[in-house]
Amino acid sequence: MTVHSIAQQGFGVGTNEVYDRARPSYQSSVLAQIHQSIPKERSAPFNIAEIGAGTGIFTRALLAHPDWNSSIAEIRAVEPSSGMRAQFEKTVSSSGVKVSAKEGSFTDTGIEDGWADIVVIAQAYHWAHPNYDGASKEFARILRPSGIVVYVWNLEDSARANWIAQLRDLYEKYEGGSPQFRLGLWRVTFDSPIYSTLFKSQVEQAFEWSIPTTVEAVLERVTSKSYIAILAQDKKEEYGKLISEAQEMLGREEKKWIDKDAGVFEYPYKTTLIIAQKK
Repeated sequence: MTVHSIAQQGFGVGTNEVYDRARPSYQSSVLAQIHQSIPKERSAPFNIAEIGAGTGIFTRALLAHPDWNSSIAEIRAVEPSSGMRAQFEKTVSSSGVKVSAKEGSFTDTGIEDGWADIVVIAQAYHWAHPNYDGASKEFARILRPSGIVVYVWNLEDSARANWIAQLRDLYEKYEGGSPQFRLGLWRVTFDSPIYSTLFKSQVEQAFEWSIPTTVEAVLERVTSKSYIAILAQDKKEEYGKLISEAQEMLGREEKKWIDKDAGVFEYPYKTTLIIAQKK
C-alpha cells in the first residue's frame, strides 16, 4: 500500500483532533445532489465505500442528512492513517447502519468485487497521485454495474476573499511538492483511456457557501494542513514565524464582517463535486 509521505506524516497520530475540529462539514445541498445523482438502476438501501475517510467528517454529515439516513445499508470506510481511523471510530456513530473503518488505500481497498453501490472520496482524491489509473480500476472493481464514484472537496474560496489568497501565499512554499487539489494534477484521471473504458463522462458542479469564523479558527484551519502539521513538528521556529505572519496579515486585510465587535467574519468556501457512473 503506497501512501504519500507528506500525507502519512502530516495526518499521523496526534494531528487528527485539530483536523476534525478545523475542517468544515459538507453542505446539505451537496449531499442532496449526490443522492439525486444515483442512477435508478441502483435502489436503496445502498452499500457505500468511503475511501480516504479521514476522521469521519463526511460520514457524519451523510448519516445525519434526511435524504440519506434511511437510504444506507452499510458504510465501509477505508483510511490509511491509524490516527485518523482512531478519530473516526471515536466520532462516528449510527443507528441502524453498519459502519466500519479499516486500513486501505485508493488502489487497495480490501473490499470484495461488486460490493458497493457508491464509492465516495471526500477531500482526499488528490492524494491518489500519481496512481490515478490504479484508483479508477479499484473503484470499478468494487462497484456494482451502474454504480457511481463521488469525488468531493471543500476548499477555501480565494476568489471571494483576498485574505484567503494572501494567506495561501504565506504557506504555499511549505507544500513540499505534495499534490494539492489546487494544482489540478488529479484531473488527468478523466483524460485517461483506462478511465474512459470503465466510466461514463463525469459530471462536475460547484457550490459556493460561507461559514462564520474568527482569526483563531482560520489559523487552526491552517494548522490542519498536512505540510503545516509537519512544519509544526519539525521546524518549530519557522512554524511560529508563519503563524505570526498569518495573524498579522489577517489583522490588516479587509474581511466581510458578521459581528465585528465579536471578531466574527465570513469564511467563503467552494465545494467541487464530480460524479462518474460505471459503464
